[in-house]
Amino acid sequence: MTDSKLLEKQAMEVLKETSRTFFIPIKLLQKPLRMTVGSAYLCMRAIDEIEDDELLSNETKSELLKKTSQLLEGPFDDTSYQEMLAPYKDQLPEVTMRLGDWIEVCPEGIRDQVKAATSEMAQGMAKWAELDWRIETEADLNDYTYYVAGLVGVMLSEIWYWHDGTKTDRELAIGFGKGLQAVNILRNKDEDLAERGVGFFPEGWERKDMFSFARHNLDKADLYIKDISNRNIRHFCKIPLTLAHRTLKALQRGEEKISRAEVEQAVEEVLQEQ
Repeated sequence: MTDSKLLEKQAMEVLKETSRTFFIPIKLLQKPLRMTVGSAYLCMRAIDEIEDDELLSNETKSELLKKTSQLLEGPFDDTSYQEMLAPYKDQLPEVTMRLGDWIEVCPEGIRDQVKAATSEMAQGMAKWAELDWRIETEADLNDYTYYVAGLVGVMLSEIWYWHDGTKTDRELAIGFGKGLQAVNILRNKDEDLAERGVGFFPEGWERKDMFSFARHNLDKADLYIKDISNRNIRHFCKIPLTLAHRTLKALQRGEEKISRAEVEQAVEEVLQEQ
């Protein structure tokens, strides 16, 4: 097995370990999209793990994220990146430590766009770490969810266009990411407060307000998919979106999440669509 083939294999293994939601649709993508989306997801997950780390101070998170953002703006210097993370290498996960590998395995024709989106995400995460994730207004919520999830939609749209010229609406792409994130915020509300001491509900908001925010953005996500004629890409987008819709309904019924059987059924139904 060549080094590049081995690296691709390792990337898919790390992807499976880090994301139950996205591994399924990524695995179903055809080449070269599978590795492209997989590597792009891993790049963003690498910095997300810095933001989520329970042991790092907010000041350290901001510093690491800002420096990572700067490294992503040019030819990525993995040596500098490793030196920066060296004091924290025993607590940060493999997906974070191997950011350089995920960049390397990303196809050269789309690599700069993936790096730019990840760089912008890291800069936004650094800002919110400094603010201690104090979401006070709906404008704050929109800003935060843009950086941590809307940019995922933007990056995916750039990948679709690079692959076969598929054009999508930027605002709808951002809504796609925000909608999925809003469902996660609802699902993880108690966990975020208990483990990180962070609440993502604007001041005065109740669950019904976050449900409304989520539905508004999921409606945009539904429209986003209508612009996509490539069946493989449409199925990729439709799987997490369908799971988000069903999770939202489950949460409204007072359930914590949907079952594994419901996940499998949803995936099967999407794949049967033309």
